[in-house]
This record gives sequence, structure tokens and C-alpha cells, in this order.
Amino acid sequence: MSGARVFFYVQHLLGIGHLRRAAAIARALSQAEFAVAFVSGGVPTPGLDLGRAHLVQLPPARAGDSGFASIVDDAGRPIDDAWRARRRQALLQAFAAFTPDVLLIELYPFGRRPFRFELAPLLAAAEAQRPRPLVACSVRDILVGRSDPQRAADIVDIIRRHFDLVLVHGDPRLVPFEATFPAAREIADRLRYTGYVVNEASPVATSQAGAGEILVSAGGGAVGAPLLWTALAARQLTRVGNLPWRLITGLNLPDAEFERLVAAAPAGVTVERFRGDFQALLRNCRLSISQAGYNTVMELLAGGTHAVVVPFAEGGETEQPLRARLLAERRLLTVVEPAALTAASLAAAIDAADVAPPPPVAALDLAGVDGTVRAIGEMLQTPTRARAAMQPSTMAR
Repeated sequence: MSGARVFFYVQHLLGIGHLRRAAAIARALSQAEFAVAFVSGGVPTPGLDLGRAHLVQLPPARAGDSGFASIVDDAGRPIDDAWRARRRQALLQAFAAFTPDVLLIELYPFGRRPFRFELAPLLAAAEAQRPRPLVACSVRDILVGRSDPQRAADIVDIIRRHFDLVLVHGDPRLVPFEATFPAAREIADRLRYTGYVVNEASPVATSQAGAGEILVSAGGGAVGAPLLWTALAARQLTRVGNLPWRLITGLNLPDAEFERLVAAAPAGVTVERFRGDFQALLRNCRLSISQAGYNTVMELLAGGTHAVVVPFAEGGETEQPLRARLLAERRLLTVVEPAALTAASLAAAIDAADVAPPPPVAALDLAGVDGTVRAIGEMLQTPTRARAAMQPSTMAR
């Protein structure tokens, strides 16, 4: 729907996967002539490509540790009520100034519960706006496993009271949403699978960067040090140790850890923090070694790249292990369980993946960017949506 205004709230806490997926959607929306305010509550990420979307940076917050036990500000101090009040005011002022046709919220209410202090008022502001905007949730295919029925009931209640649409960035042929959110049937009328979101591959068409290399990457880098060090130790145990290796550490790896890796890297190993052409490197490399984050895995599938993944599983995280297992069952990648990660186990997996047949073409929907834009456009144009926009939400209460 050309000219419609989208207010897109995103809060990343540890890695940058949520941010990168949201940025890909924001670029596509702006290319489709939506006006997009990209509202980020996480630590600023250099080089983030938002296309024509406009960045609104809130006072940054991040996870205090890999277990998400605390939320801290950009100086590492635990957030307090005064900080929450300042941030809530900044968010609501930005929303009021933008007067969107669409309020798109990444993950909430399926996650980001510590940010209810600002998200509940944001949803209330959307209800009060005239005309009322379309309210949609942008959520990945797999949620972190929970066993609390009351928590699920609360999520269903929030969706039914406030949200018109839940955009699931996945394909039910791999994993249906109810596999990790059993109450999905209670919001089935709101659910729409978009397909998997994959960053556009335009740099690959002309770039041969990284051709034939072994590429080791650690996402944002906040929790990637063990994988990077183990890969470095495994190199000489593999059949591909004589090839060029490139380690991309991520911007969030601590400076001291980065300098240690640079100092320890032997000839033939390049250590870098960030590459703007990472997707080209991923598609051109001989073999990728990485964690199993959503964005990296989908780019591996899109490129048909031989891959070894070590899923992140700290702090009760179940998303990466489940997705990695399902894809390994389809012979689309090789998995090393984090509890079994050693130089020897990683080297064995690298050798096995290197001589394996090319990964079969993934029979999955990887057009999630277009699917998201299409779903939002279609919802805006439905007669039911047009009527609802003129009055307070009539969702079940």
C-alpha cells in the first residue's frame, strides 16, 4: 500500500540477529514505498543498512549477561524506574509524531517481557489513535521453550486484545508455530506465515570475495569467543587446514578477546570484526562454521553452502538447537552440539561436511521479505481492516 506509514519497534539484547532480520524487512517496506520509522531500543550497530527507512534510536538497553538475567543501559548500569520513564516518554513521543498506519512490533508479546513498561503504553496509544493503526507482531518461527500455561494465556490475551496480525517468519513445512507455542490454535485467525526472511543477495552478483575460504563467524560476537577459539585450534586437525581461513568475530566481541585472537592467528588466518559483504563471503566460501542463528542459517540455505553449526544454548535457549536439528535431519547442514564442542569434534565435523555431497535444495519458503510486505499491504486494503481503523479495537477481550 504505497505511502502507508510503518512504525517498526525492535529491541535486540545480546546478538544482532533480531536487528538484521528487522532491517531486511524495513528495507523491503521502504522499497515498496512505505514510509518507515525504524525504532531501535538496542545498542547502535555500525553499518546497519535500513535503506530509506528512518532510524529512531531510543536510549539503548542490552542484556547484562548471556542468560538474560538483567537488562542494563549503554553504560552497563542496571536500568531503573527513572530510565524506564525517560525511555517510555521518548517512545511515545516518537509514535505520536509519526502517526503511523501500521504499528509493527518485533517479538512482543512472545518475548521482551521486561519492556512491558513501554510496550503496554505503546499499544494503548495505538488504540487511542484515530484512525487506529494496523497492529502487527513480527516473530521468528521458533520461540524459546516455555512450560508456563499462564504465560501462554497472557500472550494469547494480549494478541486478541491488541493485535490484528502475527507475522511468523518461517515455513510450517519445517516447523509449525505451534511446535514451540502450543497455544497457537487460539490465535490462528491472526497467524500468517511469511516464509523465512533472507537478506537480499545483490552484493553476490559481482563479488567473488572469500571464494574458496573456510569462513568462521560468530554473529554479533557477544557469546562467540568459545567457537572462534575452538575453530582456530581445530584448523590444523582438518583436511582443509592449508586453505585460507577467515574469522569474523562480530562487533560485540570484547576488545581484549579480539586482540588475543589477532595475536594468536597464524599465517593463512585472517581475523576481522565485521564485513559489510558478509553475505557474499558466506555464499562464496568453501565451508562455513558458525552458530545457528536465524539469519546466518537462512543465508546458508539460500546459498547452498556447506556448513557446520554449533547452536547457542546458554541461558535456557532452545531456538538454535531445535532449528539446527531439524535442518540436519534434512541433510542441509552438520551440527556439533555445544556440550560436545572440542577441537577434535569440530575438526571431524568440518571434514565430514567438506566431503559431503552438495546440500540438497531446501524445499522451504525463503521469500519471507516479500511475504511480509505483501501481508501488511493486503491487511491494510481489506474492507474489514478499513472499518476497524475507524474505531477502537473490537478484538475479543
